[in-house]
Amino acid sequence: MLFVNIGVMLGTYIGIKLLSKHHTNKTSLVPGDEKATQSQNPQLDKRHFNISNAAMGMAAISYVYPPIRLLSVALTTTASAPIFKEAEHTLRVNRQVQNDTLSSIVTIVCIGSGLYFPAALQTWVYHFGTIMVNKSQNKATRLIGQAFKQQPSKVWILKDQTEVEVSLHDLEVGDIVVIKAGEVIAIDGIITKGMAMIDQQALTGEPMPIEKAPGDHVLAATILVSGKIQVKVKKTGQEATVAKLNDILQHTRDFKSSLQLKGEGWSNKISLPLLTVSAIAWPFLGSSSAAALLFSVPSNTIRVLPALQTFNHITLASKNSILIKDGRVLEELVKVDTVLFDKTGTLTKIEPEVGQIISCDDLGADGILRCAAIAESRLAHPLARAIVKEAEKQHFHLPDTDHANYQIGYGVTVQMNGLTIQVGSARFMEIEGIILPTAIKTANEQAQQTGDSLVMVAVDQKLKGAIEIQPQLRPEVKAVMRDLRQRGIKQLAIVSGDHQKPTKKLAKELGMDDYFYEVLPQEKAQLIRDLQTAGHKVCFIGDGLNDAVAMKQANVSICLSDAASITSDMAQVLFLDDNLSRLCELIDISKQLNSRLQNSMLFWGGFGVSNTAAVTMLHFGLTKSTLLFGTAFGLGVGHAMLPLL
Repeated sequence: MLFVNIGVMLGTYIGIKLLSKHHTNKTSLVPGDEKATQSQNPQLDKRHFNISNAAMGMAAISYVYPPIRLLSVALTTTASAPIFKEAEHTLRVNRQVQNDTLSSIVTIVCIGSGLYFPAALQTWVYHFGTIMVNKSQNKATRLIGQAFKQQPSKVWILKDQTEVEVSLHDLEVGDIVVIKAGEVIAIDGIITKGMAMIDQQALTGEPMPIEKAPGDHVLAATILVSGKIQVKVKKTGQEATVAKLNDILQHTRDFKSSLQLKGEGWSNKISLPLLTVSAIAWPFLGSSSAAALLFSVPSNTIRVLPALQTFNHITLASKNSILIKDGRVLEELVKVDTVLFDKTGTLTKIEPEVGQIISCDDLGADGILRCAAIAESRLAHPLARAIVKEAEKQHFHLPDTDHANYQIGYGVTVQMNGLTIQVGSARFMEIEGIILPTAIKTANEQAQQTGDSLVMVAVDQKLKGAIEIQPQLRPEVKAVMRDLRQRGIKQLAIVSGDHQKPTKKLAKELGMDDYFYEVLPQEKAQLIRDLQTAGHKVCFIGDGLNDAVAMKQANVSICLSDAASITSDMAQVLFLDDNLSRLCELIDISKQLNSRLQNSMLFWGGFGVSNTAAVTMLHFGLTKSTLLFGTAFGLGVGHAMLPLL
């Protein structure tokens, strides 16, 4: 029967190899790529797992109905084919004995000895491990092919005082590009004519539009909120800021996405010594007991249970509104000693709020707010939204402004019911010839010191007052900082594209160890790299498109659910309810997982010692070792399921 079983195995395996080679040639794959293709195909892994389920059932039935034993052998061989191929590859190409080699030997000895169920069980555990690892590995490796989809393909340039539309790729340094309100700036350059409010959130993360005038620099991928400008091209094509960012983001595709388990590497290293011991013991213990020694390093189980533990802790986290897209983060988080926070959108909410309203006329605070909301009602930038939202909260009636005359510059001018309402910055008022009282000038200077904004409101060329716009600190932030200290985080810092004074103020308010201001995306990644070089493990929490590069560099990357789409794709963890308190819960889950993984490794170390003792002292063969292994495996699975109980 030994030769018949081996013959069926050999014939089945050769047939599978021939069919696989035919399929490879038919799909024009390069010979030798087949293994890599199969190992990265989840559907193929699932198919093998289903075949191993059938093989286990057929093997069990064969003990009571012997005629189907050969079919059982064929099914087990089919399910084992990927294991055999991997063992063949590591022996022939890498000249190494690893986990797959041991698994193949155990399967062959079992089938040769007529132990069909242990052979099928060995194969089933292998594929079960593969399925669980696939579920645990990173599900967020997808990056959009074009990081900045908003970048236009054509622009308008000024030639002989005439606006001409040309392809973006045909631009040359020195060309004058005409950009109007609502358009995306496609190039890096210098304003030669016009004034504008520019949204630089895509690059700096800051939602407050920046005032730009002739002589100021503008960057690609920013948006012209209001005004009309002419820009002299300084950089085009691959030299533009947006192209550099896109190039960096393209390189993020090259990171490894499969979960690398520590136990698997350990089992691979010990495979050759164990195989040597088994061969030496063969003449003394017999083939069954010698093969049973190979169970002493339960390499397939070491592949399965850490992945299952990880997957169940990811499920536990999801019940707490924490979406973990990469299981490795749970191992890395316990090593983190430094947490960096992006400021706007992470520590503060993206949309600011109205603070005090300063009146310098008889109009009053309500009248100033209502006039400002009327003027800003059709604008989309954060300051306008904050003013309109506050007016709606006060239940003010805002008349329809469809027929209003909008004159966009550093502010907005609206003709309404015979009145001229002007809302905008201090510079806008000065340009319009509106005198600012000393009190308003002082308040404006103080607002700039603290990182707030002051929106001026004038009616019929006379300043009526100003509205202070303040960033909103998330209510849970201070408690989170305290709890992070209690969990052993040594360094907390802010990384922001904002100016120094508001960043410093917030850092001091929250008790941060450090702060970094006016930081561009590439600089954020370099900052993290410098900290890592100094021996720190860094967790970065951000929300904007500008944070994607930093997230790739960090040991752990986290974002909130309202983050930019590419940031959500890049981040390893997503807080679905936008609550930073989840960070402390995530750390607790991570510590729990690592504690249980250590206990699991100790358990399987004990199993290895027990199995070796049982084989050498009690003369256990493959059948008894299989029962011992099955019992231990069941206990291990139960332990791995504890987080969900």
